[in-house]
Amino acid sequence: MTDLVERTRLALQRSGPESSDFDLNPGTVLAESRKLRPAAVLALIDASDRTLILTKRSSALKHHPGQIAFPGGKQDEDDASIIAAAMREAHEEIGLPQDAAEVLGTLPSHETVTGFVVTPVIAILTRPFDVVPERGEVDEIFHVPLDHVLNPANYTIEARMWRGQMRRYFVVPYGPYYIWGATARMLRAWTDRLTN
Repeated sequence: MTDLVERTRLALQRSGPESSDFDLNPGTVLAESRKLRPAAVLALIDASDRTLILTKRSSALKHHPGQIAFPGGKQDEDDASIIAAAMREAHEEIGLPQDAAEVLGTLPSHETVTGFVVTPVIAILTRPFDVVPERGEVDEIFHVPLDHVLNPANYTIEARMWRGQMRRYFVVPYGPYYIWGATARMLRAWTDRLTN
């Protein structure tokens, strides 16, 4: 585990390209005038069992209902930084205390189809905590092995119709969990950093 943490820390220090939900769809034309809202997600490593903590969003939510996601959300005006936004959101969504994780760094930002520019923040748990899903927003909190989501062989590309066009996206399913879209793309960016 120490090796993975150090490799991740070093990989995050290197510059690299930003990603987007449109990476696999080169014909997509994005409006120059689009306004992107800043957001952050927390990719939280649990070293005790070499896993990553993910959530299943409530099926009642307006955006991305029932999807697998990192804890996270939009940056508020009173957040001191994008990292502070990720930590606040993780506290709200899964009960993570501010002092229970060490930030290793950030990946380049990711643009979503819903108009957010998301900064993935990678951190490692420094102590156990009582997991508390945010009522109404998080249906489930679960762990997925890092060896699974950081292995490029476990990724496939699928497609579906979206707004009248065929859209391609990464998928890295795990058991009953269908990890796709922005979450899978950000995980793939992390994977690529470690394997290149």
